[in-house]
Amino acid sequence: MFQIQRAPKVYDVVVIGSGAGGGTVAHVLTRLGVEVALLEAGPMLDPARDYKEHMWPYEVDHRGAGEGGEWYFGRQQWGYFNAPNGYWEIEGEPYTTAPDTRFRWFRSRILGGRTNHYGRISLRFADYDFKPYTTDGLGTDWPIRYEELAPYYDKAEAFIGVTGTREGIRSAPDGVFQPPPPPRVHEILVKKACDKLGIPCIPSRMAILTRPLNNRVACHYCGQCGRGCVTASNYSSSQVQIFPALKTGKLTLITEAMVRELIPNAEGRVTAVSYIDKRTRSERQIRCRTVVLAASACESARILLNSKSPRFPNGLANSSGVVGRFLTDTVGFSLTGYIPALENLPRHDADGFGGMHMYIPWWLWDKKNKDFPRGYHIEIGGGFPMPAIGMFHGACQRHEGYGRRLKEAIRREYGAFVHLAGRGEMIPNEYSYCEIDPNVVDRWGIPVLRFHFRWSEHELKMVRHMRETFTEIIETMGGKVVRADPGISVGGTIIHELGTIRMGDDPRTSALNRYCQAHDVKNLFVADAAPFVSNPEKNPTLTINALAWRTAEYLAEALRRGDV
Repeated sequence: MFQIQRAPKVYDVVVIGSGAGGGTVAHVLTRLGVEVALLEAGPMLDPARDYKEHMWPYEVDHRGAGEGGEWYFGRQQWGYFNAPNGYWEIEGEPYTTAPDTRFRWFRSRILGGRTNHYGRISLRFADYDFKPYTTDGLGTDWPIRYEELAPYYDKAEAFIGVTGTREGIRSAPDGVFQPPPPPRVHEILVKKACDKLGIPCIPSRMAILTRPLNNRVACHYCGQCGRGCVTASNYSSSQVQIFPALKTGKLTLITEAMVRELIPNAEGRVTAVSYIDKRTRSERQIRCRTVVLAASACESARILLNSKSPRFPNGLANSSGVVGRFLTDTVGFSLTGYIPALENLPRHDADGFGGMHMYIPWWLWDKKNKDFPRGYHIEIGGGFPMPAIGMFHGACQRHEGYGRRLKEAIRREYGAFVHLAGRGEMIPNEYSYCEIDPNVVDRWGIPVLRFHFRWSEHELKMVRHMRETFTEIIETMGGKVVRADPGISVGGTIIHELGTIRMGDDPRTSALNRYCQAHDVKNLFVADAAPFVSNPEKNPTLTINALAWRTAEYLAEALRRGDV
């Protein structure tokens, strides 16, 4: 007979997931003396072994191609060289999509999750981002204001380290900044073009150290940050929060733990977490006083929807019916231009830190004469990246011949391309959500998610504006467009899925209160992107950090008072 192994110890808090939210909760709670068990579905991280930061393509079979990566404007995304265990498709862990739906679900199965390889773009939401309905009558207002989260933005930025400059731009609130690195040549040209067009272009806000902080050294510009950062100069929850938390003696880490469901008692309180030990394929239960879900927006929704009982027939904490609903992703569109002024530049070490040194914040936030609501920011790429397969933008197709003529053309054009990527706000809609597929389970016997996803006319019109704006910037630089996305991004591919367990003041229309505590289950909290009520055009990680910090402090005080 199959038996579930139940651990006798009862932890103050069990945290599920070790990314930006779970890492922040573990860090804050252990520093406050709370005993925490952290469950991670993937293996332990060893940066020295797992990061391929200083490996050259010629050292790997087929230059690293064909190892699960996807090509995107000449760059392999999430392939062999990137930090480990991030996948669009995981063997034995499927998900499904409804008819006429295109959606890709990226999952990261390793300690630290996506923070091992994300872009480190760290943007505060603006004051108006928390009140979208009040602003334009679309979507729903958050139950909190910017002023309530601002102190936690301060704490997160000061602790993880974020670069930037104080600009006084309402759409891009200032924060606690380290000095930014100087702009690269192509970024200087982009800024000059933007100045002519009346578009702001400012130093980017990145979770990368330019000065030492908390025993972490400053970035030394080796330039392959997407592969992971051995020195922890780039923020990752694994190195910056979880490893130090382990040293407090207050954190118990359990890896290879695939959570099946949360177990409530007759009073509706969660008393245990059921998970599959992936090493032994045995089911185990860990007991807790409280639980914090931080497994990622969709995974956390999946766990709640699978946690059914007579008291919670529609899933745990789901009396409102909103769990899994209002799924959003960031709107994406990219374009590449060729800039003759950048031809045959002297080759030099232009790596800087990983990602952009400059970016373009949303500049039309107060304009009412657009044909779409909300907005987007623009990310800038270019320079002399490490040569890799597919990065020369179709040179073989654009130039006749081969051999020396082709090599000369590639050398001349190396560094002359500029990439502009728009990242825009999606307004939640009733057609975009995830639910449990009634017919499919994963290799662990856990029912999987089925996705429904649809962009609205708002997002489609925004992408048209992106195309026109990017073209204008490239042409103002004296260049020409050589490549562009065929249209709006496929849902999920920007990897900013949010909003599936939304917060709110009304238990009839939200699953969580203003502190990300479940209305229905007082000892259940959520600390990833699932509580988000809207998906502004800012990358979500910094707001996940700040919300999780606020939730953790609230939870610690509630534990002290005996209120949960």
